[in-house]
Amino acid sequence: MITKENIYTYTNNYEMKWYEVDSQRILKPASLLNHLQDIATKSADNFGIGMDFLYPLNYAWYLIKYHMEFSDYPQDIKEITIRTESRGSSRLFASRDFEIWDEDRFLGRITSQWAMINRENKNFVKMSEIDRIPPYEKREDDLNFPKITPQESYDIEKTFEIRYDDIDINQHVNNSNYIIWAFEPLDMSFRKNHKLKTLDIIYKKEITYGQEVVSMLKIDGAKTYHILLNKDTQEQLCIIEAVWQKLNICNKNF
Repeated sequence: MITKENIYTYTNNYEMKWYEVDSQRILKPASLLNHLQDIATKSADNFGIGMDFLYPLNYAWYLIKYHMEFSDYPQDIKEITIRTESRGSSRLFASRDFEIWDEDRFLGRITSQWAMINRENKNFVKMSEIDRIPPYEKREDDLNFPKITPQESYDIEKTFEIRYDDIDINQHVNNSNYIIWAFEPLDMSFRKNHKLKTLDIIYKKEITYGQEVVSMLKIDGAKTYHILLNKDTQEQLCIIEAVWQKLNICNKNF
């Protein structure tokens, strides 16, 4: 848990806007990922490894993976507080943790892994070259990344074309778009009656404008398995596993 305030921690409040929640007033997963990206950027700027530091070096942060555990995924609330902490680095990777709160009510924990990329040659930058990031130190209550792998077969697939508005400042698809494509094959009844309990995401390959993504889904009870492929090359772009909690309330409409 994040227990100390220092240069490596950052806290921000996010109002739940109407377009960021679904018909059950559940925070859309893509909206959550955008908030995580936003506070990670603000935190990095705060201790000197943000855009002002990266761009002259032609470097960029690249998100590798997330593991998320929710005691109560955000629903029917006006504002969430997100706390983040840069946990330091080891060799090629840096770690960052997040907590989500509704005032004094704890909602969930998230851990993530990042790499720094040379934008010109796409090589990883050794973390030892960035003296502003402390070494990683493990804690007893740290979340661990479970191993997730592609399934042998999937039940449903859909294809999506990359639009110009899917592209971010680094000229590839923003990480929040991946989860939109991954969850789209789930039918409306499932989405309206469930919210997330755990979520694991591994980003494997970038994709850009003009290409197509194939989203494949397998459902096993309350657990769903997802993979995104580049339609032309069949390269794996992203693997996702999610465990869902069934809602105990009647469906609501605005």
